[in-house]
Amino acid sequence: MASVNQKLTLSPSRDIPFNKLVLSQSNVRRIKAGISVEELAEDIARRGTLLQSLNVRPVLDAEGNDTGMFEVPAGGRRYQALAILVKQKRLAKTAPVPCVVRDPSTNILAEDDSLAENTQRVPLHPLDQFRAFFDMRDKGMTEEEIAAAFFTTVQVVRQRLRLATVSPVLLDVYAEDGMTLEMLMAFTVNPDHARQEQVWESIRNSWQKEPWQIRRLLTETTVPSSDKRARFIGLEAYEAAGGAVLRDLFSQDNDGWLQDVTLLDRLVDEKLKRMADEIAGDGWRWIDASVELPYGHANGLRKLVGTMQDLTEEERAAREALRNEYDDVESQYAEVSDLPEEVDRRLAEIEAALEAFENRPVIFDPDEVARAGVFLSIDRDGELVVDRGHVRPEDEPEAAVEGNGSETGGAVSIGHVDADPSVRSAVITIGSQPPDTDDDEVDVINPLPERLVTELTAERTLALRDKLANNPSVAFLAVLHKFCRDVFSRYMTYSPAMEVSVRNTGFSLQAPGLEDTPAAQAIEERHKAWEARMPDDEAALWDWLVSLEGTEQAELFAHCAAFGVNALYEKADRYGGGTVTVHGIHQRLAEADRLARAVDLDMVEAGWTPTVDNYLGRVTKPRILEAVREGAGERAAELIDHLKKGDMAREAERLLADTGWLPEPLRMTDAGEASPADTESEEGGVDESLPAFLTDADGDDENAEADEDDAALVAAE
Repeated sequence: MASVNQKLTLSPSRDIPFNKLVLSQSNVRRIKAGISVEELAEDIARRGTLLQSLNVRPVLDAEGNDTGMFEVPAGGRRYQALAILVKQKRLAKTAPVPCVVRDPSTNILAEDDSLAENTQRVPLHPLDQFRAFFDMRDKGMTEEEIAAAFFTTVQVVRQRLRLATVSPVLLDVYAEDGMTLEMLMAFTVNPDHARQEQVWESIRNSWQKEPWQIRRLLTETTVPSSDKRARFIGLEAYEAAGGAVLRDLFSQDNDGWLQDVTLLDRLVDEKLKRMADEIAGDGWRWIDASVELPYGHANGLRKLVGTMQDLTEEERAAREALRNEYDDVESQYAEVSDLPEEVDRRLAEIEAALEAFENRPVIFDPDEVARAGVFLSIDRDGELVVDRGHVRPEDEPEAAVEGNGSETGGAVSIGHVDADPSVRSAVITIGSQPPDTDDDEVDVINPLPERLVTELTAERTLALRDKLANNPSVAFLAVLHKFCRDVFSRYMTYSPAMEVSVRNTGFSLQAPGLEDTPAAQAIEERHKAWEARMPDDEAALWDWLVSLEGTEQAELFAHCAAFGVNALYEKADRYGGGTVTVHGIHQRLAEADRLARAVDLDMVEAGWTPTVDNYLGRVTKPRILEAVREGAGERAAELIDHLKKGDMAREAERLLADTGWLPEPLRMTDAGEASPADTESEEGGVDESLPAFLTDADGDDENAEADEDDAALVAAE
């Protein structure tokens, strides 16, 4: 006869007065983990019950008799929490405690029960917690109540609630361990489920799925709150105008992205207009306002020299008092490494007040104001930059010649411009951002757009100027070479790269941010340093130059000569009908290469690196792949060849970082090699030996677009 399996008998459950319980030394938990016992006590008090009974065993005396006491080997933290409530007199000593009583004759050790209770417990998946918080809020609990119930902060609750709002498709992926928690957190920056799923599909099979990359893809059509335009108008003004902001609850800085770029630009232009109107009341002839003024915008303009406003006796006394207070506070806390907050704040206030005294308004001649203008722009911190007192050549006072009209002899009268602002209203121009250029998605490598080549060579020209200015011997040789070509008839001066006049070449086409490049910053700092030393009176300039000592004359010579460098590629008339011919551009770039080799110009060292804005987003997919193949290798190119244009450009930027790769217009041409600009002979034939980026091609969409841009510029004129 088959044996019958013995039925299990579970240990009985009963209520035991708390004062009959003692903590067992068999409890295996020794290290504190999870929420504290104090928090557990508060949770028990809030609920008014134990969610899980204690596991207890009868305490027997030496003869094995029941003593009426029970030890707790499993549930020690719950026991300690109850003890805290008893000590606080919030729970009676004899309060019944639900317990599961083990048979003292069992062969299962107390340590076995304690270990099993802790190791066989399955932890809650984080997603279950997120969804539970979400359900609790839907059923009426506030975020504050949830935070208080689970002993956390409101910010943590909001973060977990935000995680529960991610696309259900992605939550299922996370539940199956298909993505990390950090990746899921990144998806919360954009609430659009369709966009979240689209981004996931684009990266799910990629080896690169970093959270920063996910955030970038989800915010690529937005403007970060750190952008100077956003700082200029302020997030409050943007949101008050109806603008939406994406926020990252998981960033310590609470980063945000402004979604409505059109609204942002409109608000910026409106604020610039208001500020321009205020400044126009001072009587200026014109005001040119833009988010970012082009590099060299003041070239060819005369700068007014004003006088600093004198301080009144009261202002002098106030300045002296502030200086004394600053010195007293500094001496008082000289030995203190960390200043008290209020003291540090007061020192900052004093510094700001003293700086205001030093940066007093400059007073200009009213007649000069009436013919001069003001440039308005925005700096990196979103502050308005006001540059007053620039006179355009056409606004200079005219010389009225009396007598027989010859240019020699006779009295000269200077035309007067009425400075009364009521007579003339300032002409205010509000600049706009350059339009985006449509990209050609064909599979062949077309020539680079001429506008892009001009922008790239503008940056190369700046870098070459900076290098030449730091190499007086080469600068001297370059100018001497030009002088010889001018003086001796056997030579011909034809479209030189070294324009020793010195004619400062401006950059009509340039990418945004050119003025922030290392070369531009270095030139600007050096120029200001020399300008600060020079006399205001032109009559004293000669004697000042003579007084320069050591190598200072050579250094100043190199600085001035560098402004004559013109290494720009320009669109030329192949038939010689324009101001610059194809042959002239060829000769200019060839000479520029010679200068670049002489000063050892390296555009990588000069700070140029390929980005979406300055190159990769401006060329076709085949050119992006070609760049990655040359800079990072064939394997890297294969990794991105399946991506869409925008994604490919961003990945290429990352892959090419620190590789030193340069596009053809920025590379050094070896001596004797054909210049990239020699795209055609003057007869109009195509030189097949030239690089493809400048080879002309009929019907090319990108060149056609450049032609349209030029036509638009002519129409604007």
